[in-house]
Amino acid sequence: MQKKFKIISAILGDSYRSNDEYLFACPYCKHHKKKLSVNIEKNVYKCWICETLGRDLRRLVRRFGDFNQLQEWDTLTNRVNITDFDDIFAEYDEPEVLPEKLDMPTGFASLNNEPSLSATPALNYLKRRGVTESDILYWKMGYCMEGRYAKRVIVPSFDINGDLNYFIARAFSSDPRKYLNPPCSKDVIFNELYLEWDTDLVITEGVFDAIVAGPNAVPILGSTLRPNSKLFIKIIQNDTPVFLALDPDAIKKEQRIIKMFLNYGVELYTIDTRGYDDIAEMGREEFLKRKENATAVVESDYLLEQAIANI
Repeated sequence: MQKKFKIISAILGDSYRSNDEYLFACPYCKHHKKKLSVNIEKNVYKCWICETLGRDLRRLVRRFGDFNQLQEWDTLTNRVNITDFDDIFAEYDEPEVLPEKLDMPTGFASLNNEPSLSATPALNYLKRRGVTESDILYWKMGYCMEGRYAKRVIVPSFDINGDLNYFIARAFSSDPRKYLNPPCSKDVIFNELYLEWDTDLVITEGVFDAIVAGPNAVPILGSTLRPNSKLFIKIIQNDTPVFLALDPDAIKKEQRIIKMFLNYGVELYTIDTRGYDDIAEMGREEFLKRKENATAVVESDYLLEQAIANI
């Protein structure tokens, strides 16, 4: 523990002790008083001014330390160090296929502006699902009343360059086909344009779950994650902390994803979604409470739980 404290002190500077915690100057808000509380033993920190908090001190080392300090920290914590991403993903490389430019569906009308009377069914549907006007604006939602995607809410996705790379088409009528997929690959990072990789990322099943989970949430579109998927690679490359919030009936899928993340040393938490069919049904307030109480996934504990479950 003394070696960890030495690394943190080298990065954050002088501190004073208060019970089991050390108070440093906060590198986030740069307040003149030492208000960043660090608990080395519990591996957590919190600033009492800007309320920045973390459940892994490695985040501080990675963001504000240098390469050697991060290497030393990883050695102390027995963390697998991933340095050469080209080698890691070489076995998954496939010939690059440049997709054709995706356009908004025929008949698309935005819900961001003053909607016409024809938008009423779409707006009523979104209201029933707890979607707010702010959500509609942020997610740039629209709808179609003609063409292949008629009577569907459209939630577009934009890549890092701001180009359309996918869209969700959810029926607001009685169509038995709830969703219709656009003519493109599902291997996209949904709305990558708006994601921050240096802070908590929530992974959900679907788009409406992501809407409830907040701005830095990304859906996996009902599929699963694979080591060669764009989302997984981006998380590994940025060492992004992940909060996994999948539907309660997706246990096997969740286990596969957890195992994969643990193999690459990702800082991982699981959010309890039991009691609801999905996050969209849960609502924002309840979701935030559950995220606050998310469980940190530690490899040793996870392997033990799996061993007990298989007895």
